[in-house]
Amino acid sequence: MGSTDSKLNFRKAVIQLTTKTQPVEATDDAFWDQFWADTTTTVQDVFALVPAAEIRAVREESPSNLATLCYKAVEKLVQGAESGCPSEREKQIVLNCARILTRILPYIFEDQDWRGFFWSTVPGAGRAGTDELDDDDGARPLAESLLLAIADLLFCPDFTVHSHKRGSDSVENMQSIDSCEYIWEAGVGFAQSPPLNYIHDLNRTELLRLLLTCFSEAMYLPPSSDSSALNPWVTFFCSTENRHTLPLFTSLLNVVCAYDPVGYGIPYNHLLFSDYREQLVEQAVQILIVTLEHDGGVPHRPVSPASIEEQEPAGPENLFVNYLSRIHREEDFDFVLKGLARLLTNPLTQTYLPNSTKKIQFHQELLVLFWKLCDFNKKFLFFVLKSSDVLDILVPILYYLNDARADQSRVGLMHIGVFILLLLSGERNFGVRLNKPYSLHVPMDIPVFTGTHADLLIVVFHKIITTGHQRLQPLFDCLLTIIVNVSPYLKSLSMVSANKLLHLLEAFSTTWFLFSAAQNHHLVFFLLEAFNNIIQYQFDGNCNLVYAIIRKRNVFHQLANLPSDPSSIQKALQRKKKSPDVISRTSSQETVSMDGSRPAVPAEPGTLKASLVAMPGIDKLTEKSQVSEDGTMVSVPKTESPHTAHSDQSVVAGTSDTESNSGRDSEDVFYTEAEMERRRLSNASSMSYWAPSPEWVLSWKCKLPLQTIMRLLQVLVPQVEKICIDKGLTDESEILKFLQHGTLVGLLPVPHPILIRKYQANAGTAMWFRTYMWGVVYLRNVDPPIWYDTDVRLFEIQRM
Repeated sequence: MGSTDSKLNFRKAVIQLTTKTQPVEATDDAFWDQFWADTTTTVQDVFALVPAAEIRAVREESPSNLATLCYKAVEKLVQGAESGCPSEREKQIVLNCARILTRILPYIFEDQDWRGFFWSTVPGAGRAGTDELDDDDGARPLAESLLLAIADLLFCPDFTVHSHKRGSDSVENMQSIDSCEYIWEAGVGFAQSPPLNYIHDLNRTELLRLLLTCFSEAMYLPPSSDSSALNPWVTFFCSTENRHTLPLFTSLLNVVCAYDPVGYGIPYNHLLFSDYREQLVEQAVQILIVTLEHDGGVPHRPVSPASIEEQEPAGPENLFVNYLSRIHREEDFDFVLKGLARLLTNPLTQTYLPNSTKKIQFHQELLVLFWKLCDFNKKFLFFVLKSSDVLDILVPILYYLNDARADQSRVGLMHIGVFILLLLSGERNFGVRLNKPYSLHVPMDIPVFTGTHADLLIVVFHKIITTGHQRLQPLFDCLLTIIVNVSPYLKSLSMVSANKLLHLLEAFSTTWFLFSAAQNHHLVFFLLEAFNNIIQYQFDGNCNLVYAIIRKRNVFHQLANLPSDPSSIQKALQRKKKSPDVISRTSSQETVSMDGSRPAVPAEPGTLKASLVAMPGIDKLTEKSQVSEDGTMVSVPKTESPHTAHSDQSVVAGTSDTESNSGRDSEDVFYTEAEMERRRLSNASSMSYWAPSPEWVLSWKCKLPLQTIMRLLQVLVPQVEKICIDKGLTDESEILKFLQHGTLVGLLPVPHPILIRKYQANAGTAMWFRTYMWGVVYLRNVDPPIWYDTDVRLFEIQRM
């Protein structure tokens, strides 16, 4: 009965607040206490009992009451942080205030006039007989008081951490507490694992939810390329003003990386009891990804301990980024990598009992965290690539890419997976690691094959390109760049993956595809470059690929003799009108998919998705490096490469067939995908529509790198034909045996230098990550729906 009464009282207080036209005095404790002192309301109750319309009504009609409510709630949190919440009643007050602020803050952020409210000091804060908010240096802005109180409360003995006190009567002094002794979980920089306490986990989760809501002001600002536009909430919280940054960063990272959703391995255990740790881990990983943000556009150079002194203080230093970039112990890297791999692999685990193991849902946040670790801590990146542990990250990423390829609501997941692989492929070790045989049997909707992890990567990429949805076309450049980057190191491709690569070349080199958009010929250049790398650097083990090239030799001859006269161009484009499909899917020999796999399916109708800003083109995403004799990389100065050699008129069409905003990056304007689509359609109908010309075709046709392959065909085709005639062979295995022992030493052109396209950060990618990350956070927080139906401006929420 008690809880019904308290809900009723709470609802009455809300109604009073919305109906009072006169301002309520801040000193009227009897009125304000109704909101937090005598109630036992859950966060779900608060969301149900405080409707959006009423919050907006108070904001518009009695702003002073809303201001006082916020100020009083923050004041209670500050008092709780100072006293250490010794009594149950004080703990309850703190939780209730946190829930109310979580409910109200989004409505403060959505109104431009209110956004500065938390950054102003409260007039007369000291007058009401409470000097808690008055610091020695005058009153702090409300936002700072709130953030510092949350930080203190996250290390509050008997509330969010275990108490270390000995006697029953001694209360630990909150001001003198060393929070580094209270880190939540063993792992990086901390050896003791405190006993699990689900009440502490629940309380931490509530406070982190409020913290995430504070940081979410970013959602209410439109995408901008202003690299100095930092989130003031994150900037302050991660600065030296917060004495708990180190233990809190460590606690969040360790809680995430130590989490094991399968627990003791008892089937169905997740159905028997609620896993409070999982909720905490979800909030922790979301806090980590939104706080690990540096000044948008400047490529971040991670701080190494040696260079900390010499660095000019460039604005306030984000300590979370700083600490992340300074992790360096091998055992810490090992703990983080194994933890992330365990969690990313969790949804792939197959059991004989359906639904018997818990499947986590926060893999997108984990991928962003892994991305940030590699981006800010180069030593971590090298550690990941040092052993075949990197494959424990690769396999889940390929699984997610393959699974999401038909679902337009998961286009962001496709991008982050591809970006991580692009980043990894810039390092030689990644290509070398891919040669490890693939023996796992993760159920994936791909053809069955026997081979290496490189084969798995190629087969999945082929599946994405040939059976993914239309909106993945901007990723084709990235997918093929990854294949080119790893190609010089691939010792032996299977027949399945060799055929897949040849099928892609066949599809991309049809005249209608080549002539239908200004950038399509790049895809052919990428594939030819990959073939050249394998022939020049890994010929010996790759008889399957050489055989596939010989079988499909007509494709290369057609490319060499590509027609460029106006009538042929027109004929090819007529053919396109008849078959608008991106790629012929039939000519690829589709084989049986793996056992236990489910086909990739489109999103359910009604699924919500967050829009993304457009990605920069591959030339803006990457920077070329040449691999020298000793394996070191040298940056290649930017020149007109064959990939970018078009006539000027094609710049207009820079976005005619893709969401990439390459070619307009000088403006640094960010378009949502919907806007890109509108621009694409208006571009198509306007007079400036791009059309292929004979000059344009010749400008790149003469640069097609066909010499190596033509020489290979010239030498091997007659030999293979002779064997077939002499021995009457129809059997592939004999021909493969011949090719295996053949050699082209001295017969091929001089090997070209290996070119690697390494990912490089820029304002466009920084903005993409910000919108993607906050879109994920928005959609994943549905219970309670913190931001639902508020006026977010960083992205659009669309129903599929």
